[in-house]
Amino acid sequence: MIDIHHHLLFGVDDGPKDLDSSVAQAEVAVADGITHIVCTPHANDVFAFNPETNQERLAAIRERASDKLTLGLGCDFHLSCENIEDALEHPHKFTINQGSYLLVEFAEYMIPQNIGDTFYEFTVKGLRPIITHPERNPLLQREHQRMAEWMRTGCLVQITAASLSGRFGKQAQALAWELIGKNWVHFIATDAHNIEGRRPCLSVAHEAVAARCGPATADRLCIENPRAAFEDRKLPPQPEPEGVYTYQHQPPRVGLFSRIFGK
Repeated sequence: MIDIHHHLLFGVDDGPKDLDSSVAQAEVAVADGITHIVCTPHANDVFAFNPETNQERLAAIRERASDKLTLGLGCDFHLSCENIEDALEHPHKFTINQGSYLLVEFAEYMIPQNIGDTFYEFTVKGLRPIITHPERNPLLQREHQRMAEWMRTGCLVQITAASLSGRFGKQAQALAWELIGKNWVHFIATDAHNIEGRRPCLSVAHEAVAARCGPATADRLCIENPRAAFEDRKLPPQPEPEGVYTYQHQPPRVGLFSRIFGK
């Protein structure tokens, strides 16, 4: 299995604090059956994204990690104005293995109405945005249909493995399974941070999806699509996503007072 969203680099964000912790986390991943990991440190207003430091930490982990594990580098890219401008100016700075796939994360308190325009700009630059764990986002839990618009511009979707077993609550669990059922999911990843509460476990999700949706679906979401992203190749043929090309987002109704005064 291939994990494209994993906080493995030590001392750069809220993942492992030291090299020993990173190596221990990598060993747990290998024992779970994970063969490839994209290390995805945060890039937000709390944790600065430093490509040189990330490469140094990655090299240190590679020296001690199992030879059964292949490591790559990406980013947990938060959609701030500063990050968006940086990504448009340096398209491969934050992507998976400097290819075209970019993990993007929404804030929990606001999703701009014009974010679809940003995603379009990304695609013009040759980037392929992957919306990370929408099932855990409170705004998208209430209005996940908005993703249809973004998927029409080429966005892909990644859910967290532990969401399927209820680790992030019943709403996240229900939405994760609904999105899989509608063929709106392209990747399942661990979003691991440690070996305690946020463990690098992908096998349980793979088994659950295989039991419920069939082995082919489980392999597509945990192996085949992630391998394409890791190697910067086009995804293999995907099943038709239900409703993506028929749903039209309706903006909130504006009251008379707002129309008059522009509030």
